[in-house]
Amino acid sequence: MNKSIKKFEDIIAWQKARKLSLCIYKLFQNNKDFSFKDQICRASISVSNNIAEGFERRSSKEFRAFLYIAKASCGEVRSMLYIALDLEYINEHNFDKLIELSTETSRLIYGFIRNLE
Repeated sequence: MNKSIKKFEDIIAWQKARKLSLCIYKLFQNNKDFSFKDQICRASISVSNNIAEGFERRSSKEFRAFLYIAKASCGEVRSMLYIALDLEYINEHNFDKLIELSTETSRLIYGFIRNLE
């Protein structure tokens, strides 16, 4: 584990994941496709929650496993964003913004995984 990070809130990937979840929740709050909205919101919150839970385990091996889950959830969010765009639930601007944020979050998570290996 990185000894300079004292709490999960200090992890940049967690900060980005938190921002991603907030954007997703706000963007889809009035969406009437409840199963879609529920799934994309749950996937987005899974990113930050898995980073936090893995960090709190205090084991590099367990943290890595949770980071892989967080990265996978980030991929799920990106996949659902494409569907949201196709279904015209979101516009191109919001799509581009969220794809960029989720991709950046995924890269940060992967960098953290590499750092723990």
